[in-house]
Amino acid sequence: MRVGTSPQQLGRVEFTILMAFTMAGAALGTDIILPGFPQLRDAFGFAVDGTEVSAVVSAFLLGLAVAQVVYGPLADRFGRVPVLRVAFGVYLLGALACTFAPSFETLLISRFIWGVGAAGPRVVALAMIRDRFEGDRMARAMSFIMAVFILIPIVAPSLGSLLMALGSWRWVFGFCALFIIAMLLWSFRLPETLKPEHRLPLSGRRVAQAVKLVVTNRTTAFYTLALTCLFGVFFSYLASSEIIISDTFGLGDSFPVVFGGLAAVMGSAMLGNAWLVGRFGTRRVAHFATMIYVGVAVALTAVVVAGDGIPSFWVFAPLLAANLACHSVIIPNYNTIAMEPMGAIAGTAAAVIGAFSTGLGSLLGGMLDQMYDGTALPISLGFLGFGSLAAILMFIAEGRRVFQPSRVPT
Repeated sequence: MRVGTSPQQLGRVEFTILMAFTMAGAALGTDIILPGFPQLRDAFGFAVDGTEVSAVVSAFLLGLAVAQVVYGPLADRFGRVPVLRVAFGVYLLGALACTFAPSFETLLISRFIWGVGAAGPRVVALAMIRDRFEGDRMARAMSFIMAVFILIPIVAPSLGSLLMALGSWRWVFGFCALFIIAMLLWSFRLPETLKPEHRLPLSGRRVAQAVKLVVTNRTTAFYTLALTCLFGVFFSYLASSEIIISDTFGLGDSFPVVFGGLAAVMGSAMLGNAWLVGRFGTRRVAHFATMIYVGVAVALTAVVVAGDGIPSFWVFAPLLAANLACHSVIIPNYNTIAMEPMGAIAGTAAAVIGAFSTGLGSLLGGMLDQMYDGTALPISLGFLGFGSLAAILMFIAEGRRVFQPSRVPT
């Protein structure tokens, strides 16, 4: 397609579906490999209860984080579609390199490259949705996209298990390569949504300005740090969920079902958040959800300690689900509050906030992964510790206006 082609040449429904699957590539890259951890341990000679393979998730998330701040300015300068296709190419390179990786070190480097490629579709798709939709139409489009996000964590582990039953862990990575090839071909139906007159020159100054504003604005800085804490424990949950469910609780064969069920809880909370915000306001919902998160984390940790690190799964799972549901409510609201003061540089600031919170979060999550001791205690303490720290940062950001619906002065 030529630059400047009217997006109306692609139907609204097809455009929205294409954007949904474009953004879903990042979720697919993490969730589909989780059932393959036992095979990866065996293939690379790790102990059956080793945590080394969780690094394949951390490496992906680190690449996803650091590249976000790059794609935003590139898409503003060169247009959405060319940058999207380049990102698809990097994603494909990473997935293929993982498929044929001869060593664990090569696999980790390839996963990082894959994450760098996955960051582009995520950033560019959001920009294209903003280009095309406004107001209620954008809200409806985003609701559909979130519905796809809900489906991916539910379906991906079962799909990964099926692929490994048919072949091996390499088939999982190969499937992801085929997925992105299909997306690349589909993108040739996608017209450019950024008009030539709206393109911006590449500017390190804009990025530096965004970094300065994020760091110096109290609301943005402390909510970004709070996001980082919550992403840290969530990324650790993603990376360690397989070994905790399979080894700690002995439910290896049921892992895809358990993980999918927890993902469904998160998805339902995500959808419910829209109603809650409309009824009570972003700040009140975020603040109360944070306090519930901490309260549930206290109960979760108490149950784990009382069970000598391995409580009844049927007591542990509902509390874990409650923490994950609160996480799904808190994250989009913290993001919204952090972005409020950013004004005209919202796009670049969003990339900076995303890069910092997910990048440092992935490092914190990786550190928490290494504390796994065969019990559920480290992840429980992670929810409690990081959740409590996020609550403290929230109180610092808000001062006396915590739980109030009015906008905090910045």
